[in-house]
Amino acid sequence: MGKKQKLELDAATKSYLEALDFIQKHPMFAPLASHAHFYRKDDQYSRCPEDGWAVVTADGVIHSHPKRRGEAAEWIYVLAHCLLHLGFGHFQKKEFQAIWNIACDVYVSKFLADMKLGKSPEGFGFRIDVPVTGEQRLYEKFLERGVPEELKYHGTVGPKSADMLFQEDAPFYYRSMKIDWEGAFAAGLSMAVSKAVKVAAGYETTIFGQEERLSPGAKAKKWFIDHYPLLGALASGFKLIEDAAICQRLDISIAAIDIVDQEIFINPAAGLNEEECKFVMAHELLHAGLRHHERCQGRDHQLWNVACDYVINQWLVEMRIGELPQVGILLDDTMKGMSAESVYDRIVTDIRMYRKLATLRGAGGTDMLDKGSAGFWDPRDGTSMDDFCRNALQQGLIYHEEGGRGFLPSGLIEEIKALGQPAIKWDIELAKWFDGYFSPLEQVRTYARVSRRQFSTPDIPRPKWVAQGAEEAGRTFGVVLDTSGSMDRKLLAKALGAIASYSLSRDVYAARVVFCDAAAYDAGYLKPEDIAESVKVKGRGGTVLQPGIDLLQRAEDFPKNGPILIITDGLCDKVTLKRDHAYILPKGRHLPFIPKGPVFRMD
Repeated sequence: MGKKQKLELDAATKSYLEALDFIQKHPMFAPLASHAHFYRKDDQYSRCPEDGWAVVTADGVIHSHPKRRGEAAEWIYVLAHCLLHLGFGHFQKKEFQAIWNIACDVYVSKFLADMKLGKSPEGFGFRIDVPVTGEQRLYEKFLERGVPEELKYHGTVGPKSADMLFQEDAPFYYRSMKIDWEGAFAAGLSMAVSKAVKVAAGYETTIFGQEERLSPGAKAKKWFIDHYPLLGALASGFKLIEDAAICQRLDISIAAIDIVDQEIFINPAAGLNEEECKFVMAHELLHAGLRHHERCQGRDHQLWNVACDYVINQWLVEMRIGELPQVGILLDDTMKGMSAESVYDRIVTDIRMYRKLATLRGAGGTDMLDKGSAGFWDPRDGTSMDDFCRNALQQGLIYHEEGGRGFLPSGLIEEIKALGQPAIKWDIELAKWFDGYFSPLEQVRTYARVSRRQFSTPDIPRPKWVAQGAEEAGRTFGVVLDTSGSMDRKLLAKALGAIASYSLSRDVYAARVVFCDAAAYDAGYLKPEDIAESVKVKGRGGTVLQPGIDLLQRAEDFPKNGPILIITDGLCDKVTLKRDHAYILPKGRHLPFIPKGPVFRMD
């Protein structure tokens, strides 16, 4: 064999093998090709005519011409043609077998032309413009009217020979197998349709690949699971929904989260890229992990959502996660370092302005879809969603810090660590507040003479412990009580009970009490245990607290450094205080101004 001929054969073999690889990976032909036997040798067993390309036998052996030079696209056409004879069940005994073979060739040729698969080799016939309804119909038509000259050249071996051989010459280990060729083709056709739908939907780049083309949102979720341990566990627990119709129905402009149903929504119509999706997904996951739904505690849900957004977005900018979307991002450097509760107390003073702000859900919407509801699980179901989010974020923080995965703001770390600690009850916080002003009285020894009534031994001094009287004079505080009809009597009784208990334990024998409704009523100094008995909820309308506070601040018999405790439901006027003070509010209520003192929220 000469060098030139060897090169020609190598080129021919290369094109053939490239086509064979294509056919074996094509979803429509892969099931057929996996059962077929491809034979391409120049020996006595080859069944392919000298002037042909390939023939196929009834038991699935495809004999290809070993020296035929052709492009890969031409070999794809030829191999697919032969396999389709098997898949269409063309191996049927007919009275006029040659005409039946031509009818089958025309049908296959039309099928491949409609598929636009491969390239028809030169000399294989002209384009078929007439409708082809089926092999049997063509066969009957050819018997009745004869075979048109232009339709005789659609087989893979030319007009003189048949490309379907009814003999069986498969290898001996292969012959005992009975292949359902039509079933294999049906499976391949179904697979091809499924792949085509995924390609059209954008989930796959090609019908051949096994790897799905992930959307930007799916890529972002995968990135958190694979590369960002702080939020990876949380991301794995939520289902990502990217459906424009669903988002439109729920009025979701960019994104939202439903913690109850464990779903994160990202609107594909927003056109976010992968980096923007990372920012948005981290935003929603932190809503869940930091228990913002639970911490709402009856606050206005929209304003609470806005407050949480300010805090989260500031952290994410510092952490440099992804890129900020063009809309729906709330940032304010003046709120840096503040907690969500503190931001809420600040923005609630200007409700009109902050209600117009846009979250990731859209203007006036909330991207937390659960409406701030707490206790949304059945304890019989095992671990609650709230526990899962908290544990996932805490465990993620450990992995993140151990792996040195990047910067985390100190405020975020503090909040995550606080999730693992039980919440301090309001009455314990109130007790700590009392401790800051009323430390236990120091006991001293005295050797003063005992009373003369002890006249048995009047001249013998006896030691005893006494409190230093100088400290008792200023041990008092002021109480401004909201007694309007909106106050809950049970909560009021609970607050007064706690005040009485802690006052007695710290040797505070009296408190200056002012009742406030539409006007201020000075009740003077009362023993802590007597305050509750003196309270009468009048229920005459709105509460005005400032006159009562001014009364205490101007009172000559009230210490200049005496703290003031204000008990209200939040439905009051804006107050101004020039001395230390604190507030007691029912949980879920808020003040119509930014408080400068601590706020204790009763359960």
